[in-house]
Amino acid sequence: MERIEHRACFGGWQDVYRHESEVLGCTMNFAVYLPPQAAQGAKLPVLYWLSGLTCNEQNFITKAGAQRYAAEHGVVIVAPDTSPRGDGVADADGYDLGKGAGFYVNATREPWAAHYRMYDYVASELPALVEAHFPVSDARALSGHSMGGHGALVVALRNPGRYRSVSAFSPIVAPSKVPWGEKAFSAYLGEDREAWKAWDASELVRNATEKLPLLVDQGGDDEFLDGQLRPQLLQAAAVAAGHPLQLRMRPGYDHSYYFIASFIGEHIAHHAAALHGEAKTHAGVPHEHHAGCGHH
Repeated sequence: MERIEHRACFGGWQDVYRHESEVLGCTMNFAVYLPPQAAQGAKLPVLYWLSGLTCNEQNFITKAGAQRYAAEHGVVIVAPDTSPRGDGVADADGYDLGKGAGFYVNATREPWAAHYRMYDYVASELPALVEAHFPVSDARALSGHSMGGHGALVVALRNPGRYRSVSAFSPIVAPSKVPWGEKAFSAYLGEDREAWKAWDASELVRNATEKLPLLVDQGGDDEFLDGQLRPQLLQAAAVAAGHPLQLRMRPGYDHSYYFIASFIGEHIAHHAAALHGEAKTHAGVPHEHHAGCGHH
């Protein structure tokens, strides 16, 4: 593992590391923000941020303004790339398939299956690496934007007890039912739509054994709202399953990082409350404490 960027930021350090991923079979970058509390010897909780289509590890760390809030709350932020990279990695024309569009699934079809295992990378390999090499605890949270919001919800729902909190900005909540998801899932997973349900948040909430509260912010003027995002599908599924969801529609906001930057402070406060063991989060979403999940 090699550190390739190191910049002072709000009393801490914004770093970027490069490593060889066994799961993905390629060289990957990931960003780590270490707040000032990390220098004091304490093991800090981690918020994993998953970015959207066309992004890499840079977009969030340069545009969201998250570091000031992470420093305030004593939270490490880890932001991986969105897909495998390198000359030997399969790609496609267009922005919504291939590099920059990993969709946080484990691909089962060629030519994608060899490298496109972003789910295993985010859920297993990357946290193990982070917890082995940085001053962090096993208290984890997840957030993300668009395709990454889909990833955050799916990873949290598929791993009960592993995360203290989860949130998303303008997530693709029902990829099985929208063009972005249909294109990616057809390529990565094949045409069996029943198999797609394992990677669809609006399907996963129906049978979730852990009622981890979902926090979703969605811009009311998002250009992808009706065609690709359709938050009402997650809302209907959550209501039917009795799964706690706070869906906040934000009038006037679009799909951009201007939207994320406007509310990232609230999301980090929400995660910090759950990560540091407070009973209620700042966003007003009750956090349920589950026995045996390391809540102290």
